[in-house]
Amino acid sequence: MIATVLWAFGLVLIVEGLAFALAPSRIEDVLKMLAQLTVTQKRSIGGIAVSLGVVLVLAAQVLN
Repeated sequence: MIATVLWAFGLVLIVEGLAFALAPSRIEDVLKMLAQLTVTQKRSIGGIAVSLGVVLVLAAQVLN
């Protein structure tokens, strides 16, 4: 269980790190865009991201 959590956090750090390493100016553009969204829009995006994450985790378990 702990190994799986560490594996998941490691993958997140790899993806986030690649985004910053390969396109730092695009990250700044995205942050500016996010600053212009309303709180409701940000919550909706967060809810969609969580839902998609749950679906991916469940799919990975089914395929395993």
